[in-house]
Amino acid sequence: MVVVVGSILAFAAEGLKGNINENKRIEKQQNILYALGINENEEGSVKFISKKDVAEAFSKNITKQIIIQGDEVTENPEAYLLDLKKEHTAAKDPSHKRRLPLFISEIDGETYYVAPILGKGLWDAIWGFVAMDKDMVVKGVFFDHKGETPGLGANINQRFFMDDFSGEYLYDTSGNFAGINVAKGNGDPKNERKTDNKVDAIAGSTITGNGVTAMIKDELKLYIPYFKTLKNN
Repeated sequence: MVVVVGSILAFAAEGLKGNINENKRIEKQQNILYALGINENEEGSVKFISKKDVAEAFSKNITKQIIIQGDEVTENPEAYLLDLKKEHTAAKDPSHKRRLPLFISEIDGETYYVAPILGKGLWDAIWGFVAMDKDMVVKGVFFDHKGETPGLGANINQRFFMDDFSGEYLYDTSGNFAGINVAKGNGDPKNERKTDNKVDAIAGSTITGNGVTAMIKDELKLYIPYFKTLKNN
């Protein structure tokens, strides 16, 4: 009986594998497009571009996908499928050069770059996508989580938090990479100061906010060498 049940489950899992992979593709493409501002948002809501339209929108708006590994940059049309968690694990070996996917988009004559990032919240993994111009000024973001506290840290995927990142500078006024700090009581409730490297924290979610801060700084600093090449071209 155990063998029979195991065989049935294995067969079912194999049969569902295609659907699971397709759903992962759709979700990642929706997230990348969302960070670029390509979505179906209504007032105050988060609404992705529809599943039926996402493949076409992704193909139209993402002009190139690349993988950065040390000094090597290679085009890869499936860079969005790279497993960031496995890359994190592999990078514990000092000899491993971590692979960094980057998605390049042309919108209204401007070039934007979307980087996926991965971090740790209060309870489990958090992740996101950050769209930037060549000067690493943020165009938009998308964040999500695996198990943050509902109504508190889980709100990192809500408009009132994510929208504050648009226009924020990742470099400070002295030209040093500073990231963006999720800060309590920064005296800028309307988030009008875009060069202070700060956005307002979510009340009651200090550890999750610190996780977002660390995730942005630790992950995006890895892309600095590539962005420096853009300025030299």
